[in-house]
Amino acid sequence: MITKDHVYKALEQVMDPEVPVLNVLELGMITDISIADGYVRVDMIPTFAACPAVNYIRNNIKTVLEQALDCTVEVNVNKQITWNSNRISEAALEKLRTFGLAAPQRHNGDGYVELMSHTPCPHCSSTDTYLRSPFGSTLCRAMHYCKSCGNLFEQFKPVE
Repeated sequence: MITKDHVYKALEQVMDPEVPVLNVLELGMITDISIADGYVRVDMIPTFAACPAVNYIRNNIKTVLEQALDCTVEVNVNKQITWNSNRISEAALEKLRTFGLAAPQRHNGDGYVELMSHTPCPHCSSTDTYLRSPFGSTLCRAMHYCKSCGNLFEQFKPVE
């Protein structure tokens, strides 16, 4: 008998291809799981609307769950819910820092410019930083510069 706990445990193995230290659960990408007669349906949301990895992640969820649970799996992109960076778990925020990416700040509808200003440096923790470019190596990252330690660093962008 497959349970939601089994599904969640298997989903812990589905890592984000652009930030491979985080899984889809830690990123808050899973919005619903339903199970009926050995059939599992997973609804997910991408972290960015134009994320080029959406199909890769969908296929990876399907493959991992089918192998782990020996069942038929359907993975759908939930278009009713929009992902925002507040969905990232606290543990995942720390993993981002350890990985060398600045974590997105928590927000309450704050303006985007304010969210991107004075981003704590993942190397020295200084907030004497500035946004160098809103475009990083992937759609979900921005480039910052730390005036304290002189490092250029990427930030996982905050999304409202």
